[in-house]
Amino acid sequence: MQINQEKTEKRFDRHGNPHNRTKLLNILRGAVFPSAVIVVWELAARSSLVNTYILPPPSEILKTFLHMLATGIWEEHLLASLRRLVYGFFLTVVFAVPMGILVGKVRGFRHWVNPTLHFLQQIPPIAWIPIFMLLLGIDEASKVAVIVYASFFPVFLNTVQGVTSVDPKLIEVGHAYMLTPWEMVKKVYIPSAAMSIFVGLRLGLSNCWRALVGAELLGASSGIGYLIIEGRQLAQSDKIFVAMFTIGAAGMLIDFFLRKIENKLMPWKKMYQAGERK
Repeated sequence: MQINQEKTEKRFDRHGNPHNRTKLLNILRGAVFPSAVIVVWELAARSSLVNTYILPPPSEILKTFLHMLATGIWEEHLLASLRRLVYGFFLTVVFAVPMGILVGKVRGFRHWVNPTLHFLQQIPPIAWIPIFMLLLGIDEASKVAVIVYASFFPVFLNTVQGVTSVDPKLIEVGHAYMLTPWEMVKKVYIPSAAMSIFVGLRLGLSNCWRALVGAELLGASSGIGYLIIEGRQLAQSDKIFVAMFTIGAAGMLIDFFLRKIENKLMPWKKMYQAGERK
């Protein structure tokens, strides 16, 4: 009886509304403003209140998108960008998370690397693009390097923050059970720092996506950034807007799926956040 009652309670939010209904209402509320902007934009373009050469109506942008979708051009450029994103973000996780755990766990090592990392953190990724191109060429390696640099610091710093915030009592328990250093990392540090690490992953992935488009703007023959350059060179502003909307929509979807993965791997997160709100 108690289990059924708990399941029934979970279907309602704190205002007494069903969760599904609340989610639908939130989606509708979030769609009001962009819908209004699109309607006003379309009417202004149709009434010649704006220069349609620079600001084409949304209906024309939609036609261009559907044409690019039908011919396969849109998928080709999107997949090229996503491949670079996957390679770069994978390398970031491989380097940034272990290094963050090491720096957070070994305080002596932190003093050796902190000044250098703090200095590098101040340099924007776009400033490194010419150097990466000279060192790695104009092919994929330079773009992946920009992605890794852009996403490294959010992942690294949040991992360090999570590891240094581990409850000392948990560390003492680990030592009492005579866990090896690797077991301490696996059973104490990583589970305790998981939420902070995932925050860094989300920030890093967002930085990845923006830096990738920036790198493609400066030197690429495919990708969403290249679409923007091509649209500018051919004076096709509708193609530029298709690329811009793709960047925003793809970024939102990537973050959405990462949050879903986070909730699956850390089911206790919602209870933790609910406790904080109380």
